[in-house]
Amino acid sequence: MDSLTQIVLGASVGEAVLGRKIGNKAMFYGAIAGTIPDLDVLSSHFTDTVTALEFHRGFTHSVFFSVFMAPIFSWLVTRYEYYKNKRAWSWFFFWIFLTHPILDSYTTWGTQLFWPADLRLAFKTIFVIDPIYTLPFLSFIVLAMFHKRTSRKRRLYNRIGLGLSTAYLILTFVLKTAVNERFEKGLDRQEIAYEEFETRPSALNTILWNVNVKAHDHFLLGDYSFFDTQSIDFTLYPKNHHLLGDLKEHEKVQRMMEISNGWFTIIKKDGHLYYNDLRFGLLSLEKGSQDFVFQYRIDVDEDREVTFTEMEKRPEDGKQLLHDLWERIQGN
Repeated sequence: MDSLTQIVLGASVGEAVLGRKIGNKAMFYGAIAGTIPDLDVLSSHFTDTVTALEFHRGFTHSVFFSVFMAPIFSWLVTRYEYYKNKRAWSWFFFWIFLTHPILDSYTTWGTQLFWPADLRLAFKTIFVIDPIYTLPFLSFIVLAMFHKRTSRKRRLYNRIGLGLSTAYLILTFVLKTAVNERFEKGLDRQEIAYEEFETRPSALNTILWNVNVKAHDHFLLGDYSFFDTQSIDFTLYPKNHHLLGDLKEHEKVQRMMEISNGWFTIIKKDGHLYYNDLRFGLLSLEKGSQDFVFQYRIDVDEDREVTFTEMEKRPEDGKQLLHDLWERIQGN
């Protein structure tokens, strides 16, 4: 999830664990600790794109990290804080470090919660930024912080925030189940042969959902809003994996294919090959658009070394997408 959401979650969990002992400091330290697992993004400054993608939401988003790092941060904090209970501080950091990746596991990218096991947990029920989850949660945290640490209202507000946010996560599973049924029926009605499909909510909401459908030599992309009245429209995208040629056997390309779980297309433009990761959808709702959220140019040097370069996203594309999403959410 986004940094603000993880700050709110960390503050709330911190309050639940140590709020009665140290008051608003529990929220303060919780908010900071809630962002620590995301420091793995710094790896992009020291490694190549593929390695950074493999590392993202890996070790720092695991149970192992929570168990290993909690006592270390406990020791650091108790060196200068008046509250010296190392066991309590260890539980404090453990739960904050653990709830961070658990929340991230609901997103499309997911987390390697059980690292070093090669398993990425991704429920794909919530977008990485969702105001419906974050804003009510934030409101109750703010209400709680203005009450004394021993106040019943303080604990009540925090519990309501945690309860509402958790209930919303549960609701997203219900919505995803309903959406999966709609997409499956849509595919059957149109007599579309397919191998499998994956669904995920579109940006900033859980009303409009996207689907990727895998067939033999192509993918189908579609969307569905709970306000739709017409049948689902699917757009065909050729896989074009053959364009890779012998690059398909290159170690780095193999790793990239594994990262995207096979959900990718290849296009060729301006003499370059581009790798499109379909799992995160498009930056445009225009039919047939090739503006994927995560698109990488493939470069090969004279030594046959392969480099993936992520294409930059333009601010104007984001503005247009928000406008188009609002229109599309209201139904077709």
